Amino acid sequence: MLKKYLLIFIILPAFFSCKSKKVPLNENTHADVDDFLEAFPTVALPFQITDDILDRDQNDSLFVNYKTFTLFFPDSVLNRYFGKTTKPKIYLVAKTRAGKNEYYLFFNAISQEKEIAFLSCFTKQKKYSACKYLFSLNNDGYNASATLDTKFTETITHQHKSSSGELLYKKDIYVYNDVGKFNLILTESNEPNARNLPLINPIDTLPRKHTLSGDYLQDKKNLVSVRDAGKDVSRFMFFIHFEKDNGDCKGELKGTAKFISSTIAQYHSNNDPCGIQFSFKGNTVYIKEISVCGSHRDIKCLFEGMYYKKKEQKKKSVKRIK
Repeated sequence: MLKKYLLIFIILPAFFSCKSKKVPLNENTHADVDDFLEAFPTVALPFQITDDILDRDQNDSLFVNYKTFTLFFPDSVLNRYFGKTTKPKIYLVAKTRAGKNEYYLFFNAISQEKEIAFLSCFTKQKKYSACKYLFSLNNDGYNASATLDTKFTETITHQHKSSSGELLYKKDIYVYNDVGKFNLILTESNEPNARNLPLINPIDTLPRKHTLSGDYLQDKKNLVSVRDAGKDVSRFMFFIHFEKDNGDCKGELKGTAKFISSTIAQYHSNNDPCGIQFSFKGNTVYIKEISVCGSHRDIKCLFEGMYYKKKEQKKKSVKRIK
């Protein structure tokens, strides 16, 4: 009996030791998703990569066989950029996780013609959800970088020097949503044509069945957008964008507000000192800053002002021909 227990004590540590070893992904293995996620180096936020990551020698220990990669990613992710016949080499870069929720995975895909950096998201159930093209090595004279901050906001920056030596840039800022998409929430640039860039409303396509839901405007660059928050009628989702002083003072905020009366709602967040109050009356909403929102706006301006509800165009009914 003693020999039997000794044998068990010898076998169990050996078993768990074998399980703890990383499965090599550089061969046509039958790795599972835990093996795949474990292979990514874990990093703390904020985390940044620049386009020179594509120009240096790749780490062979982070190479993933294409066949293994497609066990976890749909073919369409890379086919869009490399075509159906090219099988680029995949190199893992970094991994982080939003608490107990989704995983954020950086990786590079490299062929003879193209070198591209990507950011992807896996759900907390460890299933593929979304993938975002970050930048390629050949950016026509631009230097590129991508940063994931502590709020899991992704900023992609392209910059170059003008003929006069001025540093010009363009920033595109994205957030991941749980329906499997990276939404563009802000574009910022000092390029000469930057003022002509259209305003992107990240919640535009969400339902607006509540009587107060809709778009409240001052003009094309000053918007308070209100959308339904699912079945919870005590709350609503909002997106605010304003530009004052000819665009020299800007602010932008997206979140969920809660009604404290039939016509007044407030935004507060545990992770954000900012507070906004919404006061609805007729076809208007008045917003004001009730606690400091400096991280969402320029220092010389506040979230405040009256906005007027845009009248929605009724869809024309199509008469059927009998």
